[in-house]
Amino acid sequence: MTTAVDEGARLRQLRWRCRRGMRELDVLLMGYMDNEYPAASPRLQRAFEQLLSMQDPDIQALLAGRLTADDAALDELVQRLLDHPDAEG
Repeated sequence: MTTAVDEGARLRQLRWRCRRGMRELDVLLMGYMDNEYPAASPRLQRAFEQLLSMQDPDIQALLAGRLTADDAALDELVQRLLDHPDAEG
């Protein structure tokens, strides 16, 4: 059973992992984390955590369409990120 303290620590860790050192990714990932992640399905939450475990060049390639996700949930997440208001620039 997950306690509120454990969940808070997990969310803080995810927020920290959103900080990539690249402004465009930081804004996009933090925007999704703040606005979409809490209400996302467990499937998309796992996909977001999977995305955060990837290297920045791979994330950029997914977002630019140069790389295709093999996982359907990850592919759906990428589309949601691209449709997110913070993706406009």
